[in-house]
Amino acid sequence: MNKSAEFDAWSVGQNYDYYMGRWSRRIADQFVDWLGPSRDAAWLDVGCGTGALTAAILGQCAPRSILSTDPSEGFLAHARSAIHDEHVRFEIASAQALPASDASFDIVASALVLNFIPDRQAALAELRRVLKPGGLLAFYVWDYPGGGMGFIDAFWKAAAAIDRDAAALDESKRFPFCTRDGLAEICHAAGLMSPVIESLEIETVFPDFEAFWLPFTLGAGPAPGYCSSLPQEKQAALKAHLAHTLGTDQPIRLVARAWAVKARWPE
Repeated sequence: MNKSAEFDAWSVGQNYDYYMGRWSRRIADQFVDWLGPSRDAAWLDVGCGTGALTAAILGQCAPRSILSTDPSEGFLAHARSAIHDEHVRFEIASAQALPASDASFDIVASALVLNFIPDRQAALAELRRVLKPGGLLAFYVWDYPGGGMGFIDAFWKAAAAIDRDAAALDESKRFPFCTRDGLAEICHAAGLMSPVIESLEIETVFPDFEAFWLPFTLGAGPAPGYCSSLPQEKQAALKAHLAHTLGTDQPIRLVARAWAVKARWPE
């Protein structure tokens, strides 16, 4: 395993949903609105996680069908418990080996997962394989390098202050390509011509510091996985550093920004 990925934890869907899912759902709604997809389309949601994008598609697009895939049984179990719709089918699968025939989907989308796939070009080739000619391929990732995930950025800066090894785990260091130019290069290498790339943004609001801190203790996701691995005294030091930086007696408001990409595959 890549050393920087050793704390990536993708098993407990409920905990991850509390850490990231509430923000993922809001950015998913923006993404689908920006995408402007046709109705009655056959969708593939790759790396569906706890179901944020799948729910947004159902709520806004009147899809003919959705195949939602993820390699984590824990995440899929959570998604199945939350989404009950005859148009949706959930299956365990990696992005490089999708359970679908060639040219079988009108729209192939992926939410906040492409950066976690080691071989992104292989994954994009697999997404293209199952996309119909003239179909729409789209994905989005958090703007880690630009500080676009404010609460994660604050966490890793504090972690690096108490643990010099934590800096290498910061998503801004791990995923430097999550920028407009970086994603354009990835699209060009994958043969996606003239992609449209735009930023989407929401505000994350925590009513107080304890509400900010709790998700990091639940162990689901890279930063929580790291936090949960710390001995008690280091975890307390990290919490104290964050509290000093962010304050404890007022709501904490931070930006959450993603880069969204869409492109038509040629007829």
